[in-house]
Amino acid sequence: MDRVQAAFRASPRAWFLPVSQRWRASYDGPLPLPAGQTNSQPRTVEAMLRLLDVQPGQRVLDVGAGSGWTTALLAHLTGPTGEVVGVELEPELVTLGTRHLAATGRRWASIRQAEPGVLGAPALAPYDRILVSADATHLPRQLCDQLADGGRMVLPVGGVMHLVERAGEEFAVSRHGTYRFVPLR
Repeated sequence: MDRVQAAFRASPRAWFLPVSQRWRASYDGPLPLPAGQTNSQPRTVEAMLRLLDVQPGQRVLDVGAGSGWTTALLAHLTGPTGEVVGVELEPELVTLGTRHLAATGRRWASIRQAEPGVLGAPALAPYDRILVSADATHLPRQLCDQLADGGRMVLPVGGVMHLVERAGEEFAVSRHGTYRFVPLR
């Protein structure tokens, strides 16, 4: 079993769904969360994590943390020597995600309320990895600036999955298939 598969085993999707949706945890599609948001399709999350290539000890930003599932998966991948900061705009999901994440015992990960109009958590940057689980209309410079030298960011832009790799002040961007997400705000 590889590291991504191990993270999925250690963080079952059902733990991060509302009680009314847990019976559908094995469904390979998005599932509804409060505030009109969704818990992403497992196959999509797996593809994103493989592109992100999180390593033990890294600092990771999870934009659109939702129910806490991706934050927990990332925390498993970084291990206790790493740090994962999840940000979520919807207060109801911050509460839900924080509760779910606390149950995993991964104290090196947290979810905080995102500031309206501010993408990510720039005050805590830089990050080795950034995962964005919402569709941007363009590549957000605000998030690129939070990426450490040598860092990677995975995000959908206009329905196409992008991998952004930073080398100094240069950004290499590659595209990896089409996906559907809630809009990034």
